[in-house]
Amino acid sequence: MEKIVFGITGLTLGGAERVLVDLANKLVDKYDITIFTLYSKGELEKELNNKIHLKSIYNLRYDELTKIQKILIPLKVLFCKKRIFKKYIKNENYKAEIAFLEGPITRIFSTKSNAKKIAWVHNDMSKVFGKGLKAKLKRILDRNAYEKYNYVIFVSMDNQDKFNKIYDDMLLPHEKTIRNYIDAERILKLSEEEITEKQLFDKKETTFVQVSRLVEQKAVERLIEAHSKIIKQGYKHKIIVIGDGPLKSKLEKKILEEKVENSFILLGAKTNPYPYIKKADYFCLFSYFEGYPMVIEEAKILKKNILITNTSARETLKNYRQNGIITDNTQEGIENAIKKAIANNNKYEKKENVFVYDGEKILQKVIQVIEEK
Repeated sequence: MEKIVFGITGLTLGGAERVLVDLANKLVDKYDITIFTLYSKGELEKELNNKIHLKSIYNLRYDELTKIQKILIPLKVLFCKKRIFKKYIKNENYKAEIAFLEGPITRIFSTKSNAKKIAWVHNDMSKVFGKGLKAKLKRILDRNAYEKYNYVIFVSMDNQDKFNKIYDDMLLPHEKTIRNYIDAERILKLSEEEITEKQLFDKKETTFVQVSRLVEQKAVERLIEAHSKIIKQGYKHKIIVIGDGPLKSKLEKKILEEKVENSFILLGAKTNPYPYIKKADYFCLFSYFEGYPMVIEEAKILKKNILITNTSARETLKNYRQNGIITDNTQEGIENAIKKAIANNNKYEKKENVFVYDGEKILQKVIQVIEEK
């Protein structure tokens, strides 16, 4: 059985991380699979098939690092990438070495070897770095890294276009667009589980659920402001955000300042968010920017009505528009989308969303990239 290795920062609760676990579990009967991570103890590690090998540099989670470690470790990874690659990857005779996330993993896996080099891009690269000197340095480093790959895989056409505009002077590898793989049966089964916080879902008020990390990209602070404004206008509703992240304390403070602690709920991370998505009237993702969000595909599998801002995520609603709203990527746009959803809630409840997820087709595309000469 031929050996392949996937690299990712860690297997914590996140979209790319969830995709990798589902994908690796599906491919394990065809390949001898190793997953290499910078940090260990991710919640999703326990969901890996026991045939999958797991290697980590650091025996702790990123959020367990001290402030000094959060500065020093990325520098060490940057300047010692060849040494790390030689120690953990190079001598294993892999058929394919697959960097499954942008950033440090892509730089490490760009080190020369005899394996096929594949890099996955999950995000809008025109937004992910931000601005300033640090962002310019990262673009230069990544340009040099991506040129060393045989394939760059994008999860959306929009991401591929943005990438090519940023690196328009780059010697481009072969490019393909492959949607995220999802284990649909697992989602449907998990969505049937009972939840303890049943009081959150009141039939008398419209309920929105967003599943995302509490980071700047996901625009939760903007969502709190929009929610507060329309609550004051008399639009009764509740917003539940499932996820954790570095902005948690700041967002909790914002909720108290706006006096919406009874209607805007930060529920924290959940290993199984699907019963909450299923019970909600709407699933929403009002991010500043996105790649091809796996969580929207999951919401479609659960046949939910969906609200999103106009980002690359619009591709997810291409064949789902009858029960989806794509709104302007502004606070006013979010306010208008929520108002419209509340007004139409009873009408939408009578509709039956039709969606069939074809995971096998996506799986075959991944295998084809690994096997192509």
